[in-house]
Amino acid sequence: MARKWLWIILTVLLILEGTLLQWMIPSVWQSKVFVAPHFMLVIVLYIGLYVNRHTALWFGLIFGFLQDLLYYSPMLGPISFAMGLAGYLAGLTHRRLYSNIVVSMLVMAFGNLFYEAIVYGLYRLFQTTHLDLHWAFFHQMLPSTLINLLFALIVYVPVRKLFESMHNASSAPEE
Repeated sequence: MARKWLWIILTVLLILEGTLLQWMIPSVWQSKVFVAPHFMLVIVLYIGLYVNRHTALWFGLIFGFLQDLLYYSPMLGPISFAMGLAGYLAGLTHRRLYSNIVVSMLVMAFGNLFYEAIVYGLYRLFQTTHLDLHWAFFHQMLPSTLINLLFALIVYVPVRKLFESMHNASSAPEE
């Protein structure tokens, strides 16, 4: 039942990222920096943290491919690969570190920066972008990471409760 909620949440975020969220970002910000909300990535990282790395990998690959196909990518695969890998790596901390808000936000920050760096690196490798790494880091990667961290902080409690209820439902003995 709870996995159904993950599909619904990620589908809604997929639609929102490509439609409404682009208009909600103030145009003043877009003139100096490029802010890209990657709220699906935040949820995939939470899946890696609180469910397991394989589930995060699959959700990242599926919804990243949909994002590649529908919105962003000049080629198929970079966003899917980066989102799946970031979710998988976030899942490596599952049950290894004491999970609190500080650890979660650190994983969110590093996961977002890793995702941005992988996408930038693949675009640079295949010459679909010609931006300097220094400019891209300070004008694209860092502002996007900060916006995504704000979203991660806002949804921390509801998402953690959802995943704890998933864990409790799966570990409850069947009667």
